[in-house]
Amino acid sequence: MKKIGFIVNPIAGMGGSVGLKGTDGEIVKEAIKLGATPVVPKRIEVFLKHLNSKDEILLLVAPEKMGEALVEGKGLKYEVIGHVQPHTTAEDTKRIAKLMVEKNIELLAFCGGDGTARDIYDSIDLNIPVVAIPSGVKMFSSVFALNPKAAAQIVDKFVEKSTETQEKEILDIDEEAYRGGRLVSKLYGYLLVPKVLDLTQSSKSSSKIGRSEQENKAEIAQQIVETFENDTLYLLGPGTTVKSITDKLNLEKSLLGVDALYSKFLVGKDVNENDILDLLNEYPKAKIIVSPIGGQGFVFGRGNKQFTAKVLKKIGKNNIIIIGTEEKIKSFKCLRVDTGDDELDNILSGLTKIIIGYKEELICKIEC
Repeated sequence: MKKIGFIVNPIAGMGGSVGLKGTDGEIVKEAIKLGATPVVPKRIEVFLKHLNSKDEILLLVAPEKMGEALVEGKGLKYEVIGHVQPHTTAEDTKRIAKLMVEKNIELLAFCGGDGTARDIYDSIDLNIPVVAIPSGVKMFSSVFALNPKAAAQIVDKFVEKSTETQEKEILDIDEEAYRGGRLVSKLYGYLLVPKVLDLTQSSKSSSKIGRSEQENKAEIAQQIVETFENDTLYLLGPGTTVKSITDKLNLEKSLLGVDALYSKFLVGKDVNENDILDLLNEYPKAKIIVSPIGGQGFVFGRGNKQFTAKVLKKIGKNNIIIIGTEEKIKSFKCLRVDTGDDELDNILSGLTKIIIGYKEELICKIEC
């Protein structure tokens, strides 16, 4: 049997729906005050549901809510390793990861975001391969599987001994700068990941700021502004391409947040899930404008978690407008969604049109 470590960051991703852009440090307390609830249990449920190699695995799991509570009663063979504090911290993750390596695990599966990936790197470096189950707010690092189902498939491939490993990037994102609307990142290190094509994501890449790129964004903005409907609420996702729309209207835009426009006026800035739902009650007709995240191609599920499954279902697939520069869109093999709701991901999948310029569109495939 393969000995596989299993560690969960129980607070990962909680800041997303409430618009906090992360849950590192003390921010989790603010997230809870704003009504955030854990998202990890559902992500792990999907991961375990699609894990076909259960009978060939012995899991060494972190105690309580860091792993044990999530695998209990799921028909898995497991042993609990180490101890945790009542309020878990990064130090718990690091300590238990080291213990698991000492117990000769062959693979470490962990669930969290970029911060958790950094903690794992600090503990194990490149000593053993990992499978990263995405559940954070940002997840700009390339170490992560595309979604929990893909993570399960990577584990299965590893157990079958049908895959080699490769080094994948971990990015260090400055959360304070991110909350202030600036994406400041640097390479933090690398982790070994089983090499399975099309099941792990790329690192986030910044949009190019050259003249032609800016002109392309201005053309997209012109197209969007000309087709604005005065009786419709527009929810604008993060990014420089979407920001070009508010630049065209001489309005402010939170670069890394979600903002709301009605009749070409701002009616909500840096809104979270609850804010959006309140706006949807006030403005029954609404559309989302979003641009895929650079380098990864995620339309939903990375960097814009204010657009929760509840919000997206209320707005509907036909009211989602996807925009992106021609160079950016053509660089993707396909676009992706990872909303945390399998049924919704399937609804959003398929062929869709992308606005890539003034009266210019491309047809792209969305996969989940």
